[in-house]
Formats: sequence, structure tokens, C-alpha cells
Amino acid sequence: MKFGIISVSDRCFRGEREDQSGPAIMQCVHALSESSEYRLVPDEKQMISAALTELADREQCDVIFTTGGTGFAPRDVTPEATKAVIEKETPGISEAIRMKSLAITSRAMLSRAVSGIRGKTLIINLPGSPKAVKESIEVVLPVLPHAVETLGGNTQSCGGDYGK
Repeated sequence: MKFGIISVSDRCFRGEREDQSGPAIMQCVHALSESSEYRLVPDEKQMISAALTELADREQCDVIFTTGGTGFAPRDVTPEATKAVIEKETPGISEAIRMKSLAITSRAMLSRAVSGIRGKTLIINLPGSPKAVKESIEVVLPVLPHAVETLGGNTQSCGGDYGK
């Protein structure tokens, strides 16, 4: 699988703080990754959308993870940028991440993260902290191979059998 990773942070983009969440994602997906593309962007809707589009369309990433910009702060616009470029939402993924996170902290209910599909690419918004990134990725890693296979057109193993 080819992964795209987008860290969304004004302070990291300006060099005022080191990005730790993007590298945390890279570490989590390393075993599944054929290659990965990394982008660091500020909390700007158009720049986030452009990075998502580039990684999905030009770089043909199978899965793109974003980190950051999913909360209540005025500049948190990652969900809106994601919704602007996806063709279908995949709410079950975001709901599963929130459910797992709620078992750890009640603040998880403040997440506005979304996930969806653009072409043959699955896009998943993750929280901004490295700890929350790792906890969230643990939820989705087991289903990623099947999701990517299905998006690629292999529907032989599909049919709604969620028990497999």
C-alpha cells in the first residue's frame, strides 16, 4: 500500500514546533507501506484540499491520513477541506475511531474528524496528538488491506460479510 500523510499545523508549518504526529503515522504504517508521501501544511482549507487532491490524484496513494485540525478551534478546518474533495463519506471509520477514543477520554466527542473516498483513495482524518494518532490507527489498520483491495476494484471477497 502507498500511504499519504498530511500534518496540518500552523506552528509546525512555520517551524515553531517539530511535527511529531506525521512521523507517528509513518511509524504505525511502516509494516504495510510500500512507500509513503508526506506533506506539512498550515491550517488553511485550500492548502489542505490541494494536498489531499495531489496525494490522491497525482501520487495515487491508496490511503491518506491527515493529522490535526479536527477540533473546535477557529482555524480547525481539516474536516471541511476533506469534505470538499471526497466523493463518498465513510462514516463507520470515523465513528469507530471516536468510539475507541471515547473509552480513553471524554474529549473524543469533540472530534469533528471525517473519512471518505476520492477515486481509489481512502482519506482518514486523525487527531493531532501523537498518542491519539497511534490509538486511532490501531482501530483502522486491520481493515485497510480489504478497503484498499475493494477500492481497487476487487469485489470478489465483498458482499457484506462483515465477519471475515
